[in-house]
Amino acid sequence: MRHNLNLNWLRSFEAAARLLSFTAASREIGLTQAAVSQHIKALEAQLDAKLFLRRPKSLQLTDAGKAYLSTVREALDMLEMSATGLFGPRRTRTITVRASMAFIMWLSARLDDFLISHPDTGVKMVTSIWKSPSDEQPVDVDIILASQENTRTDLKLLSSEMLVPISSIRLSQTIKSPDDLLCQSPIHIMGFDDHWARYLSAYGLKFDNSVGRLITDTSTAAIEMVAAGLGYAVVIERFARQAIRSGQKIRIVGEPKELGQAHYLVQTERRDAVHTTATEFEAWLSRKV
Repeated sequence: MRHNLNLNWLRSFEAAARLLSFTAASREIGLTQAAVSQHIKALEAQLDAKLFLRRPKSLQLTDAGKAYLSTVREALDMLEMSATGLFGPRRTRTITVRASMAFIMWLSARLDDFLISHPDTGVKMVTSIWKSPSDEQPVDVDIILASQENTRTDLKLLSSEMLVPISSIRLSQTIKSPDDLLCQSPIHIMGFDDHWARYLSAYGLKFDNSVGRLITDTSTAAIEMVAAGLGYAVVIERFARQAIRSGQKIRIVGEPKELGQAHYLVQTERRDAVHTTATEFEAWLSRKV
């Protein structure tokens, strides 16, 4: 037969057993002393056992209470850990930010500044790799890379971007001029296949699309491959410099050239509960880029 145990009874028992005072437990939990006392009585009735020895000026655990306390405490801790792990820490409000993996890594190195100035705000970051039109996940701040010639009225400019070629530190001495890049093994980034052609065309050079054996779907992975000495890549300058600051063994081996694209904030319809916070986040981000 299962015992029908109320979670509030268990919380009152744990607090009273830890503090050895119904009054102190009531202050910690935010209930009246009478309510805590009633919880303990109800729990004892349900278990058909005395958990406390009640004396005029003291409160002590019975042997049964001592034995039960460790189990109750462990159960409450497990419930808290599970809730935090599955649903995250409880915050007044949480905004969801969507961007590329590389942009999220760049942003993460600066995010502490926003969190310190907004202690009651949580930030959930999700990647936008190959986003499907059917993706209905609510997003409060949406960051995309788009052509600077776009005519969309729902986009707000964050920053224009530059391209740079990168190599591992070990192989960087092999690049003396832009022509040397034509002789190297290029790493291709899906969705940004034109980065090589854009960069080399700035020097009047033509890129051979048939060259290159390594393909990945993120700039972050491409940077990892470059650091491992597997080839060379052309990436957005801000991502390359962030990788260098974070200790990646790569080096920029050419002058920055205009990408012709920029990062934009997509003006989306927001949930009322986070509208002000999302607007504050966008204003903060605009100052950081």
